[in-house]
Amino acid sequence: MLSHGDSPSMGSFAIAGAASLVGLLLTLCGCTVGPNFVKPQTNLNSEWSERGDKRVSTQAAACEQWWKSFNDPALDQLVQLACRQNLPLQIAGLRILEARAQLGIAIGQQYPQTQALTGSEALVRVSENAPNSAPLKHNFRDYQVGFDAAWELDFWGKYRRGTESEAASLVASMADYDDALVSLTAETARTYAVLRTYETLIELARENVALEEEGLQIAESRLRNGVTTELDVTQARAQLESTRATIPQLQISLQRAQNALCTLLGQPAGKLKALLEGPKVIPTAPSDVAVGMPAELLRRRPDIRSAELAAVAQSARIGIAKADLYPSFSLVGNLGFETTTSKSANWNNLFDRGSIAYSVGPGINWPILNYGRIKNNVRVQDARFQQSLVHYQDTVLKAAQEVEDALTGFLRGQESAVFDQNSVADAKESVELALTQYREGAVDYQRVLDTQRFLLTEQNQLAQTRSAIATDLIALYKALGGGWELQQSQPVVAESTLAEMRKRTDWGRLLSPPEPEDLKPPPPAGDLPYLPSPSW
Repeated sequence: MLSHGDSPSMGSFAIAGAASLVGLLLTLCGCTVGPNFVKPQTNLNSEWSERGDKRVSTQAAACEQWWKSFNDPALDQLVQLACRQNLPLQIAGLRILEARAQLGIAIGQQYPQTQALTGSEALVRVSENAPNSAPLKHNFRDYQVGFDAAWELDFWGKYRRGTESEAASLVASMADYDDALVSLTAETARTYAVLRTYETLIELARENVALEEEGLQIAESRLRNGVTTELDVTQARAQLESTRATIPQLQISLQRAQNALCTLLGQPAGKLKALLEGPKVIPTAPSDVAVGMPAELLRRRPDIRSAELAAVAQSARIGIAKADLYPSFSLVGNLGFETTTSKSANWNNLFDRGSIAYSVGPGINWPILNYGRIKNNVRVQDARFQQSLVHYQDTVLKAAQEVEDALTGFLRGQESAVFDQNSVADAKESVELALTQYREGAVDYQRVLDTQRFLLTEQNQLAQTRSAIATDLIALYKALGGGWELQQSQPVVAESTLAEMRKRTDWGRLLSPPEPEDLKPPPPAGDLPYLPSPSW
């Protein structure tokens, strides 16, 4: 604290010395400890295993609006609504805003970490029996107004590593949003295909009910004419009731699929009737597909980008932890006015020149006796970084596996559908022949039952195969990372939600659309400016 008798020139010299020290330390603060991220190598095949199939093209995958390949207007509308209304997707968009605010915190850490305007009034009494208290006034008031600041300089790049980490987390949150969009479009299409499959199975069951009712009528007519026994009638009725019993079970599954689709669209159950008008048929997949090359997965798949950026963020945390191994340099200072008086509430001279008080100077802190805590924290961060690298490699391998699995299912399913279709055609002819022969008394009713059961089984199998072809193609496009481009020109958070957030909290510029540079991986901390612009 500056006493009233100190010379102002000494104060000016101290301030100039502190300013020189700041300049020197800022000049030296180009060092950043910790590793710079290097993208790990990935083990991918150069071509897909089905590359020789004429239905597979290695041209760039046309994935942007892949669901349009089914030529189903209802599906197109459902996907559009899901992208606008799905609640988990909105959460993923809000996490981007959270990450932008976290990056703002990291940037702000590079400026003076403590700054405060202070003020106080205190009534003080000094003990009359205290040593050297005789000349003092034992009752007085003390008034202080000032500004305190402390700045830990980023000598080892600790705070720049923090900015690097949070910048990577921000871009990762954008990749997570894209991945949520890919999953949403695929799940909406898959659920729609499942829903149409159950509608088809219900229709097939009803067709077979009508066919079996005809068989029952023939059996009852033959019984009345005395050319058969009660056994044929009971067998026909049992078969009919068994087929009828499958319809309610299929309707349960259909309703569950409708409910799941409502949830994907962010709507209460039972709000889909108008959206599902039209032919109740399983979406028809095209026979050909373009899948590109395996290496393109590294660019297209959002979850691969997210895994890589998570590793970038964790790599920077090693540097943050390592910085604690070295001494930290700080500038601490305060500037203010102080006065004391024995008169109550008399502070007229508080802002006089003689009431100025300040202190400024450097500080150093080096926790040398940390019992291995800092080193072990570095080891923890390094182990987590290695985990993130392995997770990245695993994500790449699983992505390739998903493409291979879906592609194989899609191609082999088409081949199976041809055989199933032939089997259904023959089964229908068998039923007609069996009924004709039974009517003429050439065969017993067991032959009719066998052909009817086989027909229903084969029809259901064909429906399931067609459904599998559609869902395998959906899975293939999901595995290729298709669909995230849909929202590139759209806000990730609804305007109504942004309006609520603006009303509740001052978000500044953070609710505006991200700039193009925000979408790029961050540069290493050593390439970042020492004092980037803060988010005021």
